[in-house]
Amino acid sequence: QVQLLESVGGSVQAGRSLRLSCPVSGDIYNPAGWSAGNCMGWFHPAPGPDREGVATIDSDGTVMYANNLKGQFITSKDPAENILYLQGTGLEPGDTGIYYCAWVALKDCKLLPLGYFGQGTQVTVSS
Repeated sequence: QVQLLESVGGSVQAGRSLRLSCPVSGDIYNPAGWSAGNCMGWFHPAPGPDREGVATIDSDGTVMYANNLKGQFITSKDPAENILYLQGTGLEPGDTGIYYCAWVALKDCKLLPLGYFGQGTQVTVSS
């Protein structure tokens, strides 16, 4: 099992910044996971049981962002501490939503909702 715990999101006014963090723990060093690399990312809820990608960062550091983001987002990771970050600046009301962090034992995931997810954290951007 893999555990992910998003930091508390919160409410900000439009134009402001917010940073989320997500430490990853558990069975992330098993032989299959370690040899395959890992991909981490941030996701929103989507219709039905799915989730849609906000940003993902592959095992080699390649980053992908969704095309419909309103603010400016940067995702990064601290591989030594197994922590994923999401920095949002110039946030807009359209960025309001639940943000889930995710981890999967694959070299890349390219915004695909795979693997393990945290419980999600609410971010509200008011105008």
